[in-house]
Amino acid sequence: MAFFPGFRRELIDVGSGVGIRAVVGPKRPGPAVLLLHGYPQTHVIWHAVAPRLAERFNVVATDLRGYGDSAKPATTPDHAPYAKRAMAADQVALMRALGFDRFHLVGHDRGGRVGHRLAMDHAASVLSLTVLDIAPTLAMYEATDEAFARGYWHWFYLIRPAPVPERMIGAHPGLYLRDKMGESIARNVFAPEAWAEYVRCFTPGTIHASCEDYRAAASIDLEHDRADREAGRKLACPVMALWGALGIVEKCFRPLDEWRRVADDVRGRALPCGHYIPEEQPRALLEDLEAFIV
Repeated sequence: MAFFPGFRRELIDVGSGVGIRAVVGPKRPGPAVLLLHGYPQTHVIWHAVAPRLAERFNVVATDLRGYGDSAKPATTPDHAPYAKRAMAADQVALMRALGFDRFHLVGHDRGGRVGHRLAMDHAASVLSLTVLDIAPTLAMYEATDEAFARGYWHWFYLIRPAPVPERMIGAHPGLYLRDKMGESIARNVFAPEAWAEYVRCFTPGTIHASCEDYRAAASIDLEHDRADREAGRKLACPVMALWGALGIVEKCFRPLDEWRRVADDVRGRALPCGHYIPEEQPRALLEDLEAFIV
């Protein structure tokens, strides 16, 4: 908790015995902000962002289902327990348990995909959505080419049938993490204490659950996204998309164009960094967030 001074730790049952770990900031008169992390990290990615936001907002940062110290429920053949719909429902239940029926939502990487589904399925709960270094999942799969496949090789590796990726990663999880995040490690992106937490939480349970997260993204999540598109459903809240100018999203996609296909009110820009925006450019991120979530 040294990363989150003044915050308290909670483990909240969001239904069916699923406990979601959260750190919750001091009570403020302003609105609530929910922070969702990406792969293969935990709520600790927000350590340079959450304390500053907590000066003005009611800040909550959680470990997604399957990650960190949150529950890792058993899966099913259709991967539905790790669909973004299920993961989003966890977060809505958690925020309601904390007394927040409406909130701003900020999601990095996988957390942005959960945020997209949450804002679509629970529009009345979301004041705004900020997505970090992603384009919509359906857009990214439909536009897959060699450059994207090489850059995001893990998308196609993790969706292989169980237990092959799990056993291969589990044979040396530390080596896998260092390879997956090596460029950012070389640039000293991660605080040593944060890195230690990511390593601690990359357990066999997390490895399997995160594979299920990606398997769901390549199957049931695409079904949900296609159903939205066919029905003409769009995000009702304002959307801010921020991405790294040095990353694959910048290289392979036009993020604002893609988000405008699924939302009517979209703004954003590239930031001078790679993928891990909350840890690489926390000051720039905070400036954009504080101007957007008013």
